[in-house]
Amino acid sequence: MHRLGLIRRFTAAVAATTAFVVVFAGHAAAEPTTIDWSTAAQQLRKAANGNPAAEQAVDRLLASGQVATRVALPAQPFQIPAQSDIGRGDGPGVYGSGIALGYDGFRFGFFGGPGTIAPNQAGAKLEVLWINLSNGRSGTEVISEHNDAAADTTIRTRPINTGAGVIVGAVYGTLLHRWPVPVSDANPDGYQYRLATISVPSVGSVYN
Repeated sequence: MHRLGLIRRFTAAVAATTAFVVVFAGHAAAEPTTIDWSTAAQQLRKAANGNPAAEQAVDRLLASGQVATRVALPAQPFQIPAQSDIGRGDGPGVYGSGIALGYDGFRFGFFGGPGTIAPNQAGAKLEVLWINLSNGRSGTEVISEHNDAAADTTIRTRPINTGAGVIVGAVYGTLLHRWPVPVSDANPDGYQYRLATISVPSVGSVYN
């Protein structure tokens, strides 16, 4: 019952993403705001100072030209998907995207195939760099919490305290995927694994 209630709240927030409602849940949407993505990305770059991996990720985002726009946007899902060496199909290209979750405290997450996300992320490290444009608070969080469910293509952070307001986040790093294959010497557990490296971060504006 609790899960169904979460799904209903998330559906109200992001009706356009109904394909992912079975996996995600969050608050109802706030009123859209206008985000200057170039300014927001520059603030993310300042927040990344001293973190080489985050600095390089935001530099790639700025160089991609994807944030050179100013548009009115809804809450919760990240509006700009990631790019990776896997992408859709054989890649490279469009990959997964970020999300903001609020059912047990504010969390960031990420979704995307191929297959499902491996429950053991040893050898991979997915992170989110965020800044609260309303209060100036910022930080980075590892996205590592994952349920080993048959259809779980999501992974998320621990609950974090960003404070209230408009938050811009960018997800970068690496993520290990898996999908079932016949058991063999090469795949003794019945899964094939593949490591995705995000070349251009997923970035979005969300509300808390």
